[in-house]
Amino acid sequence: MKDGGKVVTRSQYLQRGIVLEYLTVGWNIVEGVVAVLSGAVSGSIALLGFGIDSFIETSSGAVLLWRLRAEHRGHEAAQLERKAQRLVGISFLVLAVYVAFDSLKSLMQREAPERSLVGIGIAIASLLVMPWLAHAKRRAAGALNSGALRADSRQTSICAYLAVILLAGLLLNGVLGWWWADPIAALCMLPIILKEGRDALQGKACSTCD
Repeated sequence: MKDGGKVVTRSQYLQRGIVLEYLTVGWNIVEGVVAVLSGAVSGSIALLGFGIDSFIETSSGAVLLWRLRAEHRGHEAAQLERKAQRLVGISFLVLAVYVAFDSLKSLMQREAPERSLVGIGIAIASLLVMPWLAHAKRRAAGALNSGALRADSRQTSICAYLAVILLAGLLLNGVLGWWWADPIAALCMLPIILKEGRDALQGKACSTCD
């Protein structure tokens, strides 16, 4: 396999994938802790929700670490791929349930996210980190023909979209008083999240690896 004109072995791509998943898990832990703590201090449901989502993302990254490290140690990849894909798919569905519940709860109770400079900062940082991680994972997934890694890259992209939602909600509420902007935008993400979860459970993601 070639990458930028250089020949890269499958083992090197596996190692690259492992490093990317370590970065994902590490970032999501930091992101989750900061978001949950700042959300608790400011009383922002949106920030608390974003932090919980980060911990769900951590579980997805841990699943992929298990899958990639197992193959790197010499285990048969085909036997691991479907199980890893199902677990990633389940994490998508858990994320969808959370987003639906939190958004509807916020709308019914008219819970407006409070102004939080720390929250705005972590959302902007996620918008810088997550797209890069997702792109790097997609390249590794294509080289490894791993539907599970491809699905995980999509979940990383969804985390970036949720960061946009969080940032928009905080800014629109703080500047214009549109308290409903954040939960409505989050509900708009549900069809995408559910589709990716279904595709991962059905093993369709591998067909899109390139």
